[in-house]
Parts: sequence; structure tokens; C-alpha cells
Amino acid sequence: MQRLFSSFPSGAPGIGLLLLRVAAGAALVGQGLQHLGRGPGPVGLGVVVACVWIVVGVAILTGALTPAAAGLGATLVAALVLGPAPAPASVLLLVMVAALGLLGPGAYSVDARLFGRREIEVPRSERRLADTPEEVVVARPSR
Repeated sequence: MQRLFSSFPSGAPGIGLLLLRVAAGAALVGQGLQHLGRGPGPVGLGVVVACVWIVVGVAILTGALTPAAAGLGATLVAALVLGPAPAPASVLLLVMVAALGLLGPGAYSVDARLFGRREIEVPRSERRLADTPEEVVVARPSR
């Protein structure tokens, strides 16, 4: 995952990505709930598609597996945009989801927590450097 994004920006850019994720994720979840609430009808593919909308929305909202969720979300929204009567809000949502897929989730996300850069501290201590037990060299840290 870390290879997909060079960094997980924090500070103001991270907050901007968080706001973008919240707006896009909430819109995707709302679209899924709207599909579920379309009244009694045949249970089947419509319910599955509605559940996919909701799962993708929650994944983008939390920043979990963002590249995959954004790709699937962009595909779902593109189906709305290319449909018979695309709403301007659908075009905006498509742009938001595509931007998240390209920019990444930011520092305030599940992806950053799981796959972000880590700082490794090596304690300063005497280290033994030797190829054989007869040649033992002790390296002292320089100060």
C-alpha cells in the first residue's frame, strides 16, 4: 500500500483529505441507503448493489483500502453519470472519488495507520562487530 502513495500528508493537507473523504463517503453511503429504500421490489441484484455502495462509502469514509474503494466507487458513480439523466451532483461525486483515488487517504485514515511510514529508533548501546568469535571488536557510539 505504501508503494501506491509517496506519503500520507498530515496537517492542513491531511485535514483537507479527511474532509474530502467524509463528503464523498457520506454521499456514497447515502446513495446506497437510497437504493435500499426504494420500496418493496424483487430482492436480488438491487440489494447487492446497494450494499456495495454502502461498503464502498464506509471504506472511503474511514480511509480503509482507499485505492480499491475509490476505484470501485468511481465505477459505481460513472454508471450514474453515464445513465439516462445524470445529476450534476453525480459528476461532482465522480471527481471527488477520482481525486481520492489519485491523492490517497491522508494521515488521518486507517490506511495511514496500517501502512504508513514508521520511525524506527535504534537504542544507542555497545554493539559487537565480529566475523569469528576470536576477533571481537567492540564499537562504541560516537558522541
